[in-house]
Amino acid sequence: MPTVDVLIDGHPLRTGQGVVGFCSAVLIEGEQRILVDVGHVGRRLALQAALEERGLAPEDIDVTVMTHAHWDHAQNFDLFDHAPMLIHTAERAYAQQPHRNDWATPQWTGAMIETQSRIVEVDEGYEIEPGVRILHTPGHSPGCVSVLVETPDGMAAVTGDVLHFAQVALTKRNPLIFWDEDAARTSIDRILDAADVIYPGHDRPFRLVGEEIEYQRPMRMVLQGLDPDDPGLTWDRSPREQWVMPGIEEQRLGQSAPADA
Repeated sequence: MPTVDVLIDGHPLRTGQGVVGFCSAVLIEGEQRILVDVGHVGRRLALQAALEERGLAPEDIDVTVMTHAHWDHAQNFDLFDHAPMLIHTAERAYAQQPHRNDWATPQWTGAMIETQSRIVEVDEGYEIEPGVRILHTPGHSPGCVSVLVETPDGMAAVTGDVLHFAQVALTKRNPLIFWDEDAARTSIDRILDAADVIYPGHDRPFRLVGEEIEYQRPMRMVLQGLDPDDPGLTWDRSPREQWVMPGIEEQRLGQSAPADA
């Protein structure tokens, strides 16, 4: 049966001036080596080091999956341009004309995607290999996908930002909505119904046991360049509020948003 291995952890770390964007990169090993998400260029060396620790190079990856086209999940796909890159049909189309208020999908995103020479468009139920299939889980973006993996430990779901971090499993609210809030809630429910172990986009893998989160691996994070005693450095532990993109109701696939949106 396939196994699931976290190459680099996702973290919900953010600041008062913007998000850090550390997403998880997850390796599925079965008949093939399947890499789900690759992170942004600020984590490129960490991703390469994680592969090296396992005796692997980028050329050893057989397939990559873009859970969605946001900058923090997608910038390192050029390391794997020898391999087919799976992307949902709706996500590829939207990336060509993203809404002007969609700061996670800059206008150059579509051009970046099209540099890949081996793009494979996928939809609900696409089987990457036996025991590994695609689930279309829109809401955060139009073409968000999750990967369901039948493992020795039960059904694993690699979710990207369908389910950012563990707390979302309790609140059922996606913190960032660029496409459709109701669809996002439905997608969260589908993941919770299907999965025994969840590998979220910006957190450690966990199980949901009743109303309790059981993390499957310890926190690993080293902060550098900051002194805890620096004047003006504060911690905000308040729950993350949901943000819904202004102009979200204007969107239709194949239509760009008004220039003054």
